[in-house]
Amino acid sequence: MYRRPLQSAFRAAISACPGGRAALGKVTEQDACLTKALVACRVTGAETPTRTQSRALHSTRELCTVKQTPQASEEEVGAFTKLIEAMGFTGPLKYNKWKIKIAALRMYTCCVERVNYDEFFEKCSLPDTLNSWFLVAQLHVWMCLVRMRQEGREGKYMCRYIVHSMWEDVEQRSKIMGIDAIHRKESMRAMTETFYAAIFGYDEGILSDDCVLAAALWRNLFNRQCEDPRQLELMVEYVRKQMQFVDALDGEDLLLTGEVNWRPLVEENAQSILKVATPTYNDAGL
Repeated sequence: MYRRPLQSAFRAAISACPGGRAALGKVTEQDACLTKALVACRVTGAETPTRTQSRALHSTRELCTVKQTPQASEEEVGAFTKLIEAMGFTGPLKYNKWKIKIAALRMYTCCVERVNYDEFFEKCSLPDTLNSWFLVAQLHVWMCLVRMRQEGREGKYMCRYIVHSMWEDVEQRSKIMGIDAIHRKESMRAMTETFYAAIFGYDEGILSDDCVLAAALWRNLFNRQCEDPRQLELMVEYVRKQMQFVDALDGEDLLLTGEVNWRPLVEENAQSILKVATPTYNDAGL
């Protein structure tokens, strides 16, 4: 296609000049001789001295990117859903809201009942107090929040009730321990500030290298009181392997069941990924 305008201009220039037709005839005869010579060379297998071999180029219309990673597509919602969610309400979800609430409660229960807190107190030299229990619990709650935030609007809805279940449990435990209302209110305010500061620090640490994660654990879990670097190393290894394990769990199963089996704090081969057991649930999601 790009040669046609050039040929038309060439023919017009030859026809305009005197003796153009004769010159055009000579050029045509030369082209015919050259074509016959090329055919003869191809038949005899000889290579023309003016033609050079070149590699075939592959052309594509696809845009090249630095890293093509499958991203979770955001669920398209209507204008009405965006409006009511901007007002603080929750729009229609993929699963029943009560099922997600029950799964959120079960996931928080896994953070409390399936973690050996005595082992954490011993290995990390933490005092056996309500505050130490809360620091270990909020670490596991944070790992659940990180995982469920990847599940779109349903996961974010579930995160709200995981945090809600945590504060309900903390308040009930403080009442059982006999803490009066005034001190309980002050403790809940301090724990709330600690929780959101820890989430910010842990998020920064998990996205950075081990030094940043170790600093976040030193500030939040150890409360700036850790003299043994092996304890920090143990906890950094624990968080990394636990996040790798939780990321391998199926999102739909987590939304319907909330079942999480944590890896042990100390194990021989921390690099191995344990085989994820597929949870079972009935049609009602229970």
